[in-house]
Amino acid sequence: MKTKKKKKEQKNKSGLKIEEKKKIKCVYCNKDADIILKYGPHRFCKEHFCYFFEKRVRRTIRMNKLIEGREKIAVALSGGKDSITVLYILNKIFGKSNEIVAIIVDEGIGEYRNRAIKAAIESCKNFGIDYELISMKKYYGISTKEVALSLKGDLQKTCNYCGIIRRKIINQKALEIGAKKLATGHNLDDECQSILMNICSKDIPRLLRLGPIAGVKRIESFVPRIKPLYECPEEEVELFAKINKLKYFSKKCPYGIESKRNYFRKFVNYLEEKMPGIRFSIIASLKEIKNLIRLEKEESFKICQICGNPSNEDICKSCEKLNKLKELLKIN
Repeated sequence: MKTKKKKKEQKNKSGLKIEEKKKIKCVYCNKDADIILKYGPHRFCKEHFCYFFEKRVRRTIRMNKLIEGREKIAVALSGGKDSITVLYILNKIFGKSNEIVAIIVDEGIGEYRNRAIKAAIESCKNFGIDYELISMKKYYGISTKEVALSLKGDLQKTCNYCGIIRRKIINQKALEIGAKKLATGHNLDDECQSILMNICSKDIPRLLRLGPIAGVKRIESFVPRIKPLYECPEEEVELFAKINKLKYFSKKCPYGIESKRNYFRKFVNYLEEKMPGIRFSIIASLKEIKNLIRLEKEESFKICQICGNPSNEDICKSCEKLNKLKELLKIN
């Protein structure tokens, strides 16, 4: 006990007050740090976390030239935290200089989708943004529920079909309204999962099309997809949405339970827990790979003979799957 007392007295000789449990302060101000990000480590109060988050999104947009001039921007709005956050930030940054329109797709998944659509529409009204609500059933004569029935309850295939058809609808609507860019809610976790999925599937052409601005060279039938949240971890997107009191729908799609992506999500989460910051290393590695390949040759692609969209084959996956579904359901 005496030894401990002597040590304490020696520490106090400088005249500084020593607290046994010193609170961690925000790196920007003298407030207590409510949020600590391990990969920095970064320490923020709530206000400066939002500043840090928005600054990173602005940098992603600027460094990758995601939006240039007064382009019309379409936002693929699902009603979840990611797409609502994208809508909120783009409206905050570009709302006065660019026309922003939200595109909402009703895939036909009952009460789950109805509640998500309600959240999406409420956000558009709160932000003063116009929106287009499209029914998959009316657009292509089939709903996701009918897709599941035709595939005899195979949830993994249902999720795959639904995603491909939804993307096709959103691209077509973005073209119709004259949008120059299509913003999606893909975050850092989504991108890491996609990178690993394509590597494991040996789908190198699709792997090389990933990035903050996804797709291929500019062609008339395809609106470039931009990812403002490309460098934002999923948990930080959720925290940002909660701090700013954004209304979003948080439940997972019932057809996505057995999605292949779920396995990669768990794997990426495990890696990040053990090695904080590895998600940033994964996307940085893809960038280096793409730079090396560009030194050899430019990206090549074909044009789908049916819809005119970019494709690895003569018929794109969207048209191929739509034709199979029409055969199953006997739709003309």
